[in-house]
Amino acid sequence: MLLLILAIVSIPIFTIGLKLFDGPGESWSHIVKYVLYDYLKNSFLLVLFCSIIVITFGVATAWLVSRFEFPFRKQLEWLLILPLSVPAYIMAYAYAGVFGYSGVFSKFMEVIGINDFRVEFMNIYGLSFVLSISLFPYVYVSCRTFFLAQATNLLEASRMLGISEFKSFFKLIFPLARPAVIAGLVLVLMEVLNDYGAASYYGVSTFTTGIFRSWFSLGEPETAIYLSAILLIIVFGLILIEKWQRRKLNYTTPKSSKQNYNSRLKPKISNQIWFSVICFIPVFLGFILPVIQLLIWVKHTFSKVWNIDFISITLESFGIAFLTASVTVLVALLLLFFTKWNKIELLKSSSKLGILGYAVPGIIIAIGVLIPSLYLDKWLIEKNITSKLILNATLIALVYAYVIRFLAVAYQPLESSSLKIDRSLSDSSKVLGKGNFRTFFKIEFPLIRTGLLSAFILVFIDILKELPLTLIMKPYDVDTLAVKAFEYASDEMVSSAALPSLLIILTALIPAIFLNKLLLKNASNS
Repeated sequence: MLLLILAIVSIPIFTIGLKLFDGPGESWSHIVKYVLYDYLKNSFLLVLFCSIIVITFGVATAWLVSRFEFPFRKQLEWLLILPLSVPAYIMAYAYAGVFGYSGVFSKFMEVIGINDFRVEFMNIYGLSFVLSISLFPYVYVSCRTFFLAQATNLLEASRMLGISEFKSFFKLIFPLARPAVIAGLVLVLMEVLNDYGAASYYGVSTFTTGIFRSWFSLGEPETAIYLSAILLIIVFGLILIEKWQRRKLNYTTPKSSKQNYNSRLKPKISNQIWFSVICFIPVFLGFILPVIQLLIWVKHTFSKVWNIDFISITLESFGIAFLTASVTVLVALLLLFFTKWNKIELLKSSSKLGILGYAVPGIIIAIGVLIPSLYLDKWLIEKNITSKLILNATLIALVYAYVIRFLAVAYQPLESSSLKIDRSLSDSSKVLGKGNFRTFFKIEFPLIRTGLLSAFILVFIDILKELPLTLIMKPYDVDTLAVKAFEYASDEMVSSAALPSLLIILTALIPAIFLNKLLLKNASNS
């Protein structure tokens, strides 16, 4: 059973690999000569700019809320997670409006007496900012987890030696936190390389937009596969860098009896105010400002957008997300416990291959699912088993692609919950003659219910936000909130995209708040 799950989950990656042997499409030489350089350059610049911005925002805010006491710290420590609830493509729409002719920025400039002042935002620099301000919480959460768990022995020693807090941070804490920084940064960069909605809307050519263009505009899946392979190599390169960093920088710190950052330093009043301002800036830029712009648009377009069709799309979105989240959690449970029950070490170690889907951009998974599903449908039609497509461009294929993409999101909280189960409980049950399944349902299942709920919520929200994979895989008669928002923006009706965007954001707030509670719980237990 474990081998079957791994085989099913691995199909898209193997498909991309096998199709490379078929050769590229007719336009490949043209792409290599004229546009591949742009894809590489823009991707490199996005990675560079986003790395600088997310590390600056993420590390600075995580350090301040973990180390110091200042006004509104408790509120800001969870508010700093909220930008994660705003998908990058929605952030892109909002900021296009903020800096548009009738946007919040233009109105503000008019109020202070400056007319006809415009900021050209829809370029690679604007895209880098939009992606960074929506994704920096990955670095913030990773670093904050590290800072909350970090004992104060070394810091106290450095203070006794007369070393300033500023110098201690850069000479001592930041080098120690480097694995946490890299872990968060790799997640950010994978999302940056996966982005399609924001890059497409801002007119920046990236690998993802190139893959879409090759597949849909040029009608060359072979060329799209070659571009996907290059993108896949870049993504796996990032993963290897992260693994290498963890191997090379394996630090340990002596524990002190709950003497961590629960006893925060209280700086002078002027510094406290500055710390509050510094932490509020990314909250304002990454959540408050874009939501204000969306609310302004909703006020003007609500009566036009809110109708029976929109309600139907909303119900479809939530229904697909609910169904897929349930299936994904079930598959993650099977993968986790079949691995646990399996006695072959090679299979145990290879089970991690099943959760690599989250590292693979959604557009690549979509292509890797479309090709084999189309072949299978053609074979079924040729054998007169069916007279129409039953997999390709259907809800079955869409759910399958989602499961592969977000299996890791469900697997991680389930694995964390299962590791907390005392093995003696399961061993005692087996000694009494109970089988694996009976032991699971009677003992283990009740103990991992929190992990199950966490996994379901996280997958549900990710599916609701997912755009590139949904655009390619969705059936013709099915729409989602993410796709509807993208269609409005693409048709130059960006203000109409505000209502579906706000619904996605409001739903995505749930895991953001849940994540903060989890961080605080872990900190109190450390």
